[in-house]
Amino acid sequence: MSDIYKKSSSSRVTLSQLMLPSHSNFSGKIHGGYLLSLMDQIAFACGSKYSGKYCVTASVDRVDFLNPIEVGELVTLKAMVIFVGNSSMVVGIRVEAQNIQTGKVKHCNSSYFTMIAKDEQGNNARVPRLILNSKEEVLRFVKTTQRLKLRQSYAELCTDFDGDMQQAIDKITQDFGAQVQLP
Repeated sequence: MSDIYKKSSSSRVTLSQLMLPSHSNFSGKIHGGYLLSLMDQIAFACGSKYSGKYCVTASVDRVDFLNPIEVGELVTLKAMVIFVGNSSMVVGIRVEAQNIQTGKVKHCNSSYFTMIAKDEQGNNARVPRLILNSKEEVLRFVKTTQRLKLRQSYAELCTDFDGDMQQAIDKITQDFGAQVQLP
């Protein structure tokens, strides 16, 4: 284990960008894929800043688009490491959009990216341990451990079924009301 400790606040990164028509989808709102790209960029910057290493994205926990983002709004992404493992870090990201004419700010998205630190050979690299300095940081850390436990439980639930096709068909028809019409 690394005996280096860092404050969560030392990882803080903020990115602001004006949303242009080229970032929009067919309905004139900012494309979700473009927003995800920005989120991945800030997660990389945050994890790399904290670890001092090159980082790769291992997973993204749940992305809910809470409010649409309009062309012409100023989008601000705020990221901070909220949990560390051995070589992994969970980066919490909050996305807000501001109407630059009215000043109104809306929360558009929050998400959690798991980043893995890599050494020069591409192997997993240890990251500094985390110092938590506030009640909010402690709560974020604990909630992350709960999400990690849920992810593990979900993975166990999603193991391949044992090949009993009739059992699978019965489950589908009973639980979801779908019709199965195999040739």
